[in-house]
Amino acid sequence: MPTPTLTRRTALGAAAALFAGSRSWAQSRPDPAGAPRVFDLVLEHRTVDVTGTRRPAMVINGQLPAPALRFREGEEVIVNVTNRLREETSIHWHGLLLPSGQDGVPGISDGFQGIAPGATHQYRFPLIQAGTYWYHSHSATQEQSGIYGPIVIEPRRPDPFGYERDYIVELSDWTDENPAAVIANLKRDPSYYNYSRRTAASLVRDIGKPSADPAALVKDRLMWADMRMDPTDIEDVTGYTFLVNGLSPERNWMAQFRFGERIRLRFINSAAMTHFDMRIPGVRMTVVQADGNNVEPLVVDEFRLAPAETLDVIVRPAGAEQFQILGESMGRQGFARLTLATREGLPPLPLPAHRPRPVLTMGDMGMPASTPGADRGTHRPETDRPGHVAPMGDMGGGMGGISGMDHSAMAMPGMDHSAMSMPGMDHSAMAMPDPFTQDVGAPAGARVLSYRDLRALANPWGDRKPDRTILIRLTGNMERYFWSINGRKFSEAQPIVFNTGERVRLHFVNETMMNHPMHLHGLWMVPDVGNGAQNPLKHVVNIKPGTSMDVDVVADAEGGWAFHCHMLYHMETGMMRKVVVRRAGTPA
Repeated sequence: MPTPTLTRRTALGAAAALFAGSRSWAQSRPDPAGAPRVFDLVLEHRTVDVTGTRRPAMVINGQLPAPALRFREGEEVIVNVTNRLREETSIHWHGLLLPSGQDGVPGISDGFQGIAPGATHQYRFPLIQAGTYWYHSHSATQEQSGIYGPIVIEPRRPDPFGYERDYIVELSDWTDENPAAVIANLKRDPSYYNYSRRTAASLVRDIGKPSADPAALVKDRLMWADMRMDPTDIEDVTGYTFLVNGLSPERNWMAQFRFGERIRLRFINSAAMTHFDMRIPGVRMTVVQADGNNVEPLVVDEFRLAPAETLDVIVRPAGAEQFQILGESMGRQGFARLTLATREGLPPLPLPAHRPRPVLTMGDMGMPASTPGADRGTHRPETDRPGHVAPMGDMGGGMGGISGMDHSAMAMPGMDHSAMSMPGMDHSAMAMPDPFTQDVGAPAGARVLSYRDLRALANPWGDRKPDRTILIRLTGNMERYFWSINGRKFSEAQPIVFNTGERVRLHFVNETMMNHPMHLHGLWMVPDVGNGAQNPLKHVVNIKPGTSMDVDVVADAEGGWAFHCHMLYHMETGMMRKVVVRRAGTPA
């Protein structure tokens, strides 16, 4: 691979290089032939300069992001994690299939309670897969502070596509604020970071436009006000600096290429809260892997990458000396940027203007139905806690509210949802949004990746029908800023139980106005995108606002597994469950 391999001593303190795609790889210690390779990771506090101001951070082996780990399919590895932080920590191996006790989630992974300050914890696991993955802390908000890094697992057999260069493109979002303060601000005012709120002045401006319908505009404002929501609230947090391999757009991470070469780009979204709309102006991309799994090659112009997803593409740039790879945040806050260049020293290209900021409509809020009394997968019957997403119409616990009603009194067990509707709301205008299509603002004629386009080259379970269906409603309370699954925060909820060997269909219903990239540890999720036995295998599935999606899971790994939204602050405030895979007949 053209990415240079550094010695372990160099890797401990190396900074991300500015050219030719150099970055540190964590090196294994030499061990007897046939023994597992040993990797050492040291977590500690450092100050870093990401934005021009030195701020506290958490790093691994002196680096932010952490050093890349390169493994080989079929080998067993040992990773020693030493905690020099002032708090408990953990490392989760995102997307890897391994024993529950090695998965790294305190209190959920079998027998694992975290790594105490000053302690060293040894992870040991076999590698039974290949592809692009990543690792990160699963303790509090440490991931946002810098505890994340990439994983590349080289396949036992060559991939069914060729390339001459190979670059990791690890995207992330950085804030100079303490992440705990970010959560406190959101709980105090959920629109604290929404700098594009609609105001009375903007209503007057809109009414003054020649094509305006004043009555319709006022009616729309009143409906959103009744729901106590803002259609401009696309992303919970703003003010981020977006990074590629730890570098801001101004520092412009650069990777070299030669004309005619095929370049593999391994995109990893390690952001805490940001969806990125990815494009390379002047270059088309051939998608070859999604979440580490090979798919039928597909040529696209753009794609959206949700937090924690990975996507591998092949590109063949030609016709210019440099090309920008742009990751524009879904809410149009800014860009993550890197440059492909034929030689060092080229002045960076100017960043383009942002595309129009998306605004939600009442059509986006058209809630899919969720069956009352449906199986929630828990050992004992479970009902919503009060104060979660308010019902709207007969849409199964949707987002709105009844004018003048106290939201804390809503979502009560046994409530007749069919009788509840927004005053004056035209339900016929609320067409259901497509759960698979991503509106990235691309020009007409551009090919934008959809989950429907992903066709797995191998799916070990075929198109077998599910044994049962479990309802997974994505719920919460935006005003009080907590998030939940089936109307219960993690602290109030029972585990969801799977029986070993069964195929479970998770029927997701997103009753909120936010995207939720849902991640199930230890098991593949197979979204039903209409491709039958070629439906893709994913470790993260993004559920758009006001949509539903069916996702199948074959319960082939016993133990305790985390199941959560990968928007970090959504998970931290409640959108998480424990999944227990058990042999049929054993105690829950």
